[in-house]
Formats: sequence, structure tokens, C-alpha cells
Amino acid sequence: MSSKNSKQEKSRLHSRNKNRERYDLSALMISNPELKNYVKPNEYGDDSIDFSNPIAVKVLNKAILNHYYGIKNWDFPDENLCPPIPGRADYIHHIADLLSENNSDTIPMIPTGDKVTCLDIGVGASCIYPIIGVTEYGWKFIGSDINPKSIESSKNIINSNSSLKNKIECRIQYNLKSIFSGIIGKEEKIDITICNPPFHSSAEDAQKGTQRKIKNLSGKKVKIPKLNFAGISNELITDGGEYKFILNMIRESKKFSKNCYWFSTLVSKQSNLKGIYKSLEKIEANQIKTIPMGTGNKSSRIVAWTFHSKEEQKEWRETRWKIR
Repeated sequence: MSSKNSKQEKSRLHSRNKNRERYDLSALMISNPELKNYVKPNEYGDDSIDFSNPIAVKVLNKAILNHYYGIKNWDFPDENLCPPIPGRADYIHHIADLLSENNSDTIPMIPTGDKVTCLDIGVGASCIYPIIGVTEYGWKFIGSDINPKSIESSKNIINSNSSLKNKIECRIQYNLKSIFSGIIGKEEKIDITICNPPFHSSAEDAQKGTQRKIKNLSGKKVKIPKLNFAGISNELITDGGEYKFILNMIRESKKFSKNCYWFSTLVSKQSNLKGIYKSLEKIEANQIKTIPMGTGNKSSRIVAWTFHSKEEQKEWRETRWKIR
């Protein structure tokens, strides 16, 4: 990889994101020698990998987690979603900023350590959001999922890395119609909830999306595409797509308004925002924030909401984080 290209920054990534610059493939191949099998010159003569190949992407991500985050053991079934690390890290950094707001009259202070508890709705088999949140900020995590195999996979990752042990708890969601009920205890306090909701409304919709993605990545058109980031059905598909999933989350969040400081979710489709805002107004959220984010040519955003007044937020910070 040329020194010129290695200094190029990926547009719009968070300033604390470890992968703002192009990947140092030489260093990553040292972290994970298996990556050498997938690195070859692209059309510009620079070393790269085929991002339309799900195995290559998974091997790359193993190297990234090892080199940048100190995670030595990260494995899960190939059928499960393999997350792009930079985008997942951006979500964590942005919610850290959200938690730091109004914490100081001078320099915003990000609450760190196990005084912060984050709930990841749909932790998946990769446990990726808790991994980044623990290694970057020392937070505690609860990861929920409806799939017992995904929960088991995340537990295996946690138990295989000493830096993650006793910092992440995995909980199975037995009620497929619930999101927070059955996961958050009656008196439990959660500082922030995060979610990357299933995007597609049907298998056909998912296949079309993958065809577009592969064409963009490789220039090739395929009739039956293989997902470049893999993923089983419940990770990618839900009745009504992300819009219905988020509306259900919003409605249920009202029941846990005093348990949680902030709720949040990724929203991939901008066209869904109008209905999401309307739903948040209907349940009388006290404060709503939209945080833009994006990697490369892809734009997304985080929508966050809280039911706490300014005074209640101040009390929460002083009581739980000891920040005035």
C-alpha cells in the first residue's frame, strides 16, 4: 500500500475512530497472517481485499479487532452477520458524546468505566458493539437477542478474551414481540440503549439490496448473491422492515421511561424519519436528537430520545456517574 493512500481519511468517520485512515494492511497481516491469502493489488495497484467476499471481510475484521482493540479471539458461525468495524465503532463514539453533553460547564466529560451500563438490542453472534464499548470506554454491557445460538456465540467470544470477562452479560429475549420487556428488570437502570435494527422486510428485499451492494463493490452483477457481510434471517429481516421495528421500540420505551437515561437506534432510511419523529412526539419524549453519521458513500443516522427533564438528567449524572 502506498504511503500516500495510507494517509487518506475515510470521510465522515468520528474523530476518535481508530480506522479513520485507510487500513494498514501490512500491520493487519502481522496481526492475522491468514489475511495474506485475501490481499492483492486492486485496479490502481494498491493492496486491497475483495469486499464482496464475506470470508475475506471476516478475516479482515479479525485482524482489525486484534490490532486496534486487543481482541485475540473473535469467531462465530459464517452464516451470521459480519459487521464492518469502523461503522460500528462510530455508533459507540457518537453515543459517548451524547452521554457527555451537559456534564460540565467547560470541557464535556465522557462517563467511563463500569458506572455506565449500555443495553445492545440484538447483540448478534459477533458481540461487536459491546466489544468496542468495553475496550474504548470501559462500560458494562447487556446484550440481548432472540436467537439462542447468537447468545451462545457472544458468550464464547466473551469467555475467550480476558478483557471482556465480567463486563458483558448476555440475555435471551424469549418474547419475539418484545424488545425491552423481559430484558430490563423492574428496578434496573440503563444509561443508554443501542440498536442496529433488521433492515429488510423480506428475503426478496434483502437479496435485491445485496445485489446492489455487490455491484457497487465489484462492478459485477450476480443473480443469486452471497451476502458480503453474511447474516441470518433474524439479523437482516423483520416484518415491516426497520421502520416497523423502530416504531415498536419507541412505543415500548415509554414503559421504561424511568429505567433508561437515553434510548437510541440506527435509522438507515431517511424516508423513515418523519414517521419516527411523529411517533416520538406521540409518546411525549422530552428530548429528541438526530446524529448524522456515515462511512464512504453511505449515509445513516442515530435517533436518540429521553423522557427525562433537564433536572432529572442532572440528578441521573450526579447520582450514577458522580458528574456535576
